[in-house]
Amino acid sequence: MKSISIHRHTFDLHPSGAVFWQEKKTLLLADVHLGKVAHFRKNGIPVPRKTEGAFYTKMETLFNTFPIERVLFLGDLFHSNQNNEWHLFAAWVKKQKAALVLVEGNHDVIPAWKFERLGIAVVDALEEEGFSFTHFPTALENRFVFCGHVHPGVKLKGGGLQRLSLPCFFQSHNQLILPAFGAFTGLHLLQAKKADRVFVTTENEVIEVN
Repeated sequence: MKSISIHRHTFDLHPSGAVFWQEKKTLLLADVHLGKVAHFRKNGIPVPRKTEGAFYTKMETLFNTFPIERVLFLGDLFHSNQNNEWHLFAAWVKKQKAALVLVEGNHDVIPAWKFERLGIAVVDALEEEGFSFTHFPTALENRFVFCGHVHPGVKLKGGGLQRLSLPCFFQSHNQLILPAFGAFTGLHLLQAKKADRVFVTTENEVIEVN
């Protein structure tokens, strides 16, 4: 885990791809893409079933690690239309004591009222303590933006011809792009500039590489 300070607030970057905002006891997640496995299988695309329960396993670990009072989903909570995964998610939501908020993303086509009926607040964006929380990367000069959508990754070079692509937290001027929290989401490789900060995530660590 890696802790960074932004505007005198502390954010813990977790290997799962989540960010914990200490001062607000808020967990930030981007691009969970629940239901993607079921969606792909329905359309004849073979996807390992073991990825279906990854979200709930990771969330249990996070709740055991941090004193979470709010979870903020930065868009693309569900991959597509409602499917069998919805019922499993609804059962999970009913057990939660933390407040749940969804910032809508481009994949969030399930009507907002269905989330709200579960007790999840749905917003277009959120501004708080000088920060903006959105789905799409947005350049703002007067606010620091936390976002997702991109599924950021970087390619690392090792000895010989070794090449390794890993998900990452990608911090540029006034913006932090979170890695996709979902287990089957792919990567969009980014090129870091000298002023950028890049934190790759492995199964157990967060390592700054730029």
